[in-house]
Amino acid sequence: MTPRFRTAVAFATLLLSAGCEVGPSFRQPDAKLPPSWQDATHSAGAAAGATPDAAAPDDATTPATSTDAVDQAWWRVFQDPTLEELEQRVATQNLDVKSATLRLTESRLQAHIIGGYLWPTLDANASYEREKASQQGLLSLFGAGGSGKATAGSEASGTLGSGAGGAATSTASALSAPLSLWQYGFDASWELDLWGGARRAQESARATAQASQEDLRTELLEQMAELARDYLTLRGVQAQRAIVAATVAADRDTASITGQRASAGITPHEDLVSAEAETDSVASQLPALGQQEAQLINALSLLLGSPPDALREELARQPSSQSTPPTVPLGLPSELARRRPDVRSAEARLRAATAQVGVAVAELYPSITLTGSFGLQALQFSNLGSWSARQYALGPSLTLPLFEGGRLRGTVELRKVQQQEAAISYQKTVLTAWHDVANALIAYGTEQQRLQRLTRATHESEELLRIALERYRSGIDPYLNVLTAQRTLLQYQLQAAQSLTMLQTNLIQLYKALGGGWESTLP
Repeated sequence: MTPRFRTAVAFATLLLSAGCEVGPSFRQPDAKLPPSWQDATHSAGAAAGATPDAAAPDDATTPATSTDAVDQAWWRVFQDPTLEELEQRVATQNLDVKSATLRLTESRLQAHIIGGYLWPTLDANASYEREKASQQGLLSLFGAGGSGKATAGSEASGTLGSGAGGAATSTASALSAPLSLWQYGFDASWELDLWGGARRAQESARATAQASQEDLRTELLEQMAELARDYLTLRGVQAQRAIVAATVAADRDTASITGQRASAGITPHEDLVSAEAETDSVASQLPALGQQEAQLINALSLLLGSPPDALREELARQPSSQSTPPTVPLGLPSELARRRPDVRSAEARLRAATAQVGVAVAELYPSITLTGSFGLQALQFSNLGSWSARQYALGPSLTLPLFEGGRLRGTVELRKVQQQEAAISYQKTVLTAWHDVANALIAYGTEQQRLQRLTRATHESEELLRIALERYRSGIDPYLNVLTAQRTLLQYQLQAAQSLTMLQTNLIQLYKALGGGWESTLP
C-alpha cells in the first residue's frame, strides 16, 4: 500500500468519524390513553338505558372485566375444538396473510438494498480490444493523412524521416497500425456519508419494514377475527335450523292430534287446516337457513384458501354447547398502543417519515466521493503479468449543490409536511383504537342484557305453550291460543339464538379491538 493511498484511507476514516446525522431524531409519541377502562364501562351502561333502581345482579348491562393480560388465544374462550383448529390454519392457508407475508419480505429486502449505500462499491473489469486509428482523423495532423508513400521531391532532398516532421510522421505511422489492447483491474467508489443521509435512509427503510410487519399482524388479526365471526354465525344458523326443525316436528305432532280430534268431531275441521298451515309456514324457513349455512361454509373455505364446500363435512357436526366467558380480561389501557398492530404500524411509519426529513436535508450539503481504480494494461497478452503494466488512479471528488431551481428546498418542506401527516395519522389510529374498545364494550354489555331477557321470555313462552295445549286438549280454550303460543315461542327461540350469536361476535370484536391473537400465530 503506497503512502498516498494510506493517507487517503486515513482521511476518509477521519471524515466518517466526524460525520453527523442531520434532520430531526425520532421520539416515541405519547399515546394519550385513559388510565382505566372505567369511563368506557360507564358509557356502556348509559347506552343500555339501565337505571340504578332497575339493575339486578343478573341483569347488569356492564360486562364483568378485569385488568388481566389479554388472552393471546382468545378463541379458546368459546370452548370449541373445531374453531381452535381452524384458527391455527389461518396463518398458513389464508391467501391475504400470504400476500402480506410477501410484502413484508419485499420491504425487508428493500431495507437491505438501501443499507448497501453505506458501503463502497468495488467492481472488477477485463477487456480486450483490437484497434486501428483512422489516418483521416486526428492522425492526419501528424502527416499521416496521405497515401503513406513518400514523394520524389522529398526523397531527393533527403528530408524523409529526419527532423521533427519526420518524427511526427513516424509516430503517426506507428499509431495508425492495427494493435491489440489487453487490460484488467478494479474500480472502487465510496460516497462518504458525512451528513448521515444514507443512515437516515436506512433508518427509514427499516421503519417501513417494521410497519410492513405490523401490517402483517393486522391482516392476520383481521382474518382470524373474520373466521371466528363467520364460524360462530354458522353455528348460530345451524342452531336456528335445529330450532325450526324441532318446531316443525312438534307442530306435526300437534297437527296429528288435531286431526284425530277433528275426525272424532271434538274440534272443528278449521283447526286441522290451521295446524297444517302453521307447520308449512314454519317449515318454509328451512330453505333460507340452509342457504345461509351453505354460504357461510363457502366463506370459511375461502378464508382458508380452499374451494367452495370444502369444509362441509368438517363443519357438519355442531359443538355440544356454546358459551361466553364470565369475565373479560382487558389489560391496561396503557398497553393498548403496544398491543394493537395498527398503532405500532402507524408509529413505525411516523419514524420512517421523520427519517426521510433527514435524507432530504442531507441533499443540501456537499458530498464527497472517493474513487479509485487499479489495473494492468499491455499490448501483448504475455505482458499482463508484468508489474510495469500497472496503472492506477485515486482521488476524492466534491459535489456542491449551487442551484437546483428550488427542488431540494421543496423536497425538505414536503418531507416535513409528510412527517406532520404521519403524526396526525398516528394520533387518529390511537384514538380509533380507544373508540373501538369503548364501542365493543357497549355492544357486548347491552347484548348480554338482551340475551338474558330473551332467555327468560323463551322459558315463559314454553310454559305458556304447555298451558295452552293442556287447555286445548281439555276443550277449555280454542286452537287459536295454541297457535299464538307456538308462534310466540318460535319467535323468542330464534331471537335468543340470534342474540347469542351477536353476543359472541361482539366479544370477538372486543378482542380484536384489544389487539390480541397474532402473537402466538404470526407466520
